[in-house]
Amino acid sequence: MTPTHPIDASVRLDVHPTHSSAVTATLTGAQARITRVGLEAADWTVVADNVLVLVRIDHEEPYWAQDAAQHLAAEGITIEITPQLQEAMDEEWTWANYPMPWCSRSEIREVSNDAQKIHDDIRHGQLLIHAHAHDGHTTVAVGTYLTPGGKSVYLHGEDHLRQVADTFDSPAQALLAFDKVHAAAMRPGPAPLTDTEHAAIEARSVFDVTAAKSEPSHPEPETVPLYLADADDHDALLDTFLTSHGEFERWRTWSDETTHAIHESQTLRIERVHEAPAHETAWTVAAYETPVSERMWVLTATAATPAPVLEELLNHLADGDGWDTTIGAPVNEKMVSAATQPLSDASWKHTVDGRWIRWTAPAGDAGVQFDAFTAQHHPGQNLSTWTVWAGPDPDRPTWTLTASPHTPSSLLADLSETLALDTGLRRPQTAGTGHTTSLLTSPAATPTVTANATASRSR
Repeated sequence: MTPTHPIDASVRLDVHPTHSSAVTATLTGAQARITRVGLEAADWTVVADNVLVLVRIDHEEPYWAQDAAQHLAAEGITIEITPQLQEAMDEEWTWANYPMPWCSRSEIREVSNDAQKIHDDIRHGQLLIHAHAHDGHTTVAVGTYLTPGGKSVYLHGEDHLRQVADTFDSPAQALLAFDKVHAAAMRPGPAPLTDTEHAAIEARSVFDVTAAKSEPSHPEPETVPLYLADADDHDALLDTFLTSHGEFERWRTWSDETTHAIHESQTLRIERVHEAPAHETAWTVAAYETPVSERMWVLTATAATPAPVLEELLNHLADGDGWDTTIGAPVNEKMVSAATQPLSDASWKHTVDGRWIRWTAPAGDAGVQFDAFTAQHHPGQNLSTWTVWAGPDPDRPTWTLTASPHTPSSLLADLSETLALDTGLRRPQTAGTGHTTSLLTSPAATPTVTANATASRSR
């Protein structure tokens, strides 16, 4: 319903300064208190007189911030969305290795939202946890809702996967049933907080908004591990490479969307998709035994991959024989060790979890994963066996690079050394730079959310 009079209030929505997915709301206007009450009811947390934050354990803050924006705009409140947040709202990401692969994206969001409600009920003291245990796979718990006639519940899972697996009429029934199954591992009270829950608590802490806004418009780049460096200009990188290496012939598709670089031997081909979104494949490198044979191996990289990482890849390929490999030879422990030795030398954490062998950077913000099952059982299908990632966590990487089983160990070792030892530059994101998306209300029409055209994308 269109409001009779616009409310004298505006809301500026932005990404959280330190938390990867959280959203901040800065309120202004004589009637800002009306907006504040509405956001608090939607579980936004007040961190200052005119600032609230939305923090969730399912990392769906941009989606629910957009939902809040639409409702506020419908009430006659002016909404401003920064480009960085609009990009996050437009992004359609998915959970890696999600345990319920039959769920659609909307169904996954429903499961996550149910888990969020359980988390909030516990956090607000509405659901009292009596005991918890670890069942060998995940955390389980038993608790009771502190409302008149509140049921007791058996909870299964952690964070965005926590679900109500069973209900009971009384705490006694619930505890007896829980003890029958988990007596040996049963512990009183709630389970220790997960890393995600700790991060959410930190994001809700008061932060200095004034200091964040007073940063220089063009802050100096900072030196960071190479895997955290800016993506920079991939097209310029490819132009420089092709100018320096005449053995590669360039041609561009009629639609001007893709450039192909083909080695004079016709056995190495590079494809560059120019307008690929940050999380989609922008580079594909494929090697062939002969110009007419099937691929020996293939490697891909997303559009947000730091240019220095790609430069190291191209330099290796320019060696002339850097893409040779042996088809038919099974991937063995010696090959894997050779490819990852620089990571081990740099003290990256090495873990084995079933089919997955992983190396994780000391700060937990990058990693390399090897799929031993795929390498052993599907060696000739060029499936993604190696995955390199960097970002907040492996489920929501900033960029990824994948490689098939027979990708040369020497190439992977060069990339590993680059990731482990080299540094690059990252330009800090400054709030308020560039254009913003505005939701302007009018009493003559129903307010709608208008998307920034340059930020809008399809996933």
